[in-house]
Amino acid sequence: MDGKTIATLIVTVSVAFLGFIVKYLNDIAFARRKDRLDRINLQLRNLYGSLYAIDQATHIAWKAFRSRYRKDQSFFSSNPPPTEADLAAWRLWMLEVFMPLNLVMEKAIVENADLIIENEIPKCFLQLIAHIAAYKPVLRKWQNGDYSEHLSMSGYPKELRPYVETSYIKLKDERTTLIGKMKGHSDA
Repeated sequence: MDGKTIATLIVTVSVAFLGFIVKYLNDIAFARRKDRLDRINLQLRNLYGSLYAIDQATHIAWKAFRSRYRKDQSFFSSNPPPTEADLAAWRLWMLEVFMPLNLVMEKAIVENADLIIENEIPKCFLQLIAHIAAYKPVLRKWQNGDYSEHLSMSGYPKELRPYVETSYIKLKDERTTLIGKMKGHSDA
């Protein structure tokens, strides 16, 4: 074999090997994107998407409730205090609307804690679970005809709505970006 043939053979083998390496690295990147996309889809389906939808529905229900009951003041303001009719409406809405929605959120968090974005459970999730837990004895009293209490000892976390919305949007945006990158890969 002459020098030209050897050089051509070396270049051909080198280009083929380089192509193999590039494809291999590209396949690894694609697999990582796919794994990340699968995780994001789980996070959206089982946790953040559910929490976002329920939180939005709860907010709409709350606004509807407040548009009808004591709309010009804090519901539990002492000046004037809620009437017995107001308190009866509160109990009805808590039992039939708010607590069932709260329990769905609690279940989503507890059963899908492994899907939380952060390394630790967000404080607003822990506060929500505490709020719900502290409401359960109040509702039990209502079932027994004792209406001496109307509120949970632990407040509803105001940080929940912005946290859930921000996390939901962040995951949706990341999913869109990954799908775009993967589509570009499959077109190649």
